[in-house]
Amino acid sequence: MLKEFKAFIMRGNVVDLAVGVIIGAAFKTVVDSLVANLFTPLIGLIGGTDFKDLSITLKHATSSKDAVVLSYGAFITDVLSFALIAAAVFFFVVKPLNVLAERRKRGEEEDPPELTTEEVLLSEIRDLLRAQQSH
Repeated sequence: MLKEFKAFIMRGNVVDLAVGVIIGAAFKTVVDSLVANLFTPLIGLIGGTDFKDLSITLKHATSSKDAVVLSYGAFITDVLSFALIAAAVFFFVVKPLNVLAERRKRGEEEDPPELTTEEVLLSEIRDLLRAQQSH
C-alpha cells in the first residue's frame, strides 16, 4: 500500500498540480496587489465614490448584533474587484500566452520552402528508381 501511495505521489500530474497551486497562490498576491494598489485607486479617482461603505439598514436595534444591514456596497466592491482581477489575468497572462501559442502554431504550419531545380531533379530520379524496383 505504501508503494502504491509513493507511486501516486510521484506521478507527474500530481506534482504538476502541486506546483500549479503554489504558483497560483503566489500569483494571486501579485494580482491582488495590482488591483488594490493600481486599479482600485484609479477607479476611485474617476468615480469619486467608495462603494464599500454603502448599506441599507432594514431593522434598527440597540445592539449591532440585532440590526439587519444589507452591505450592498461591499458586494459592489467585490464584483468590481473580480472584474478587475479577471481583466488583469486576461490582458497580462492569457492574451500574451495566446499570442505566443499562435506564433508557434504558425511557425509549425509554414509551407516548406520551394525546392531548388537540383532538389526537383533528385526527387524525380528517386521516384523513377522506386518505380523500377517495384516492377
